Amino acid sequence: MNQLALAKRPEIPPAVDSRWYAGLDLRFQESGGGCRLAHSRHRGPLYVQKPFYPEGRDLAHVYLLHPPGGLVSGDQLNIQVQAETGARALVTTTGAGRVYRARGDGLKQCQEVRLRLAAGSSLEWLPLENIVYPGADGRLDTVVELTGESRFAGWEITSLGLPACGESFGAGALTQRLEIRRDGLPLFVERLDLDQNGAGADLLSAAAGLRGFPVTGLLVMGPFARAPDESVLAQCRTLLRETAPDCLGAITAVGEFQVVRCLGRCAFAVRQLLARLWALLRPPLLGREACPPRIWST
Repeated sequence: MNQLALAKRPEIPPAVDSRWYAGLDLRFQESGGGCRLAHSRHRGPLYVQKPFYPEGRDLAHVYLLHPPGGLVSGDQLNIQVQAETGARALVTTTGAGRVYRARGDGLKQCQEVRLRLAAGSSLEWLPLENIVYPGADGRLDTVVELTGESRFAGWEITSLGLPACGESFGAGALTQRLEIRRDGLPLFVERLDLDQNGAGADLLSAAAGLRGFPVTGLLVMGPFARAPDESVLAQCRTLLRETAPDCLGAITAVGEFQVVRCLGRCAFAVRQLLARLWALLRPPLLGREACPPRIWST
């Protein structure tokens, strides 16, 4: 058994005081019959459906379910996913996540995700968008721990306010952080820190901020053993140009990763764009064609 499997796994914290914790701990394992969900433990209203195998038994698709659909003040979601040696999995969600308007008690709304990949494994973390309501006070943290030649693909799509209803994120706060490490060394760190309650420049509208776009998107894929062919990168750049001016974005090589950052006016459009880019970059990263989860079409 690999060292990751032997390491002590953090406990899902119990519910205390007025805080409501929900936790999910998943472990994928490669066996002679393919990839299986070897361990699933939950606390509170956070579950998974059984694995699906639309690509064959060697890669499991799993859907996360959170029946409450969002976070109120004091709530915390704690998600841990481990892919053991040689395991391959894709994890998505059945619906958008929501960070609702905060109460006045000062309790944050938190989601903490920790993804661990053993040598030779791959994990795709592709949840649907998060909708952060006006007046929310949220913290969304994701840490990815790679080992050796493991491979990761993940995105974050965040809608600030309720643009379809004409409600901007005029008040509230959000901290969103993604950190990727390999063998304990940081390779990529991305942080978004918005506080619309304080004084100073309005980052939502500033030219050096979000330029009035209410939706942010980030796609990170890698490490690539060899950089994608220029023809693939050219297709990615063409897709990004075709979506302007409704979406603004660019693809950048950051070390061994390909990183797409974009701004948009509609979360669904940003997700569609990132899904098309994921489909282009997946073959050179994982050696297999894209197979979008069926839930994305519902």
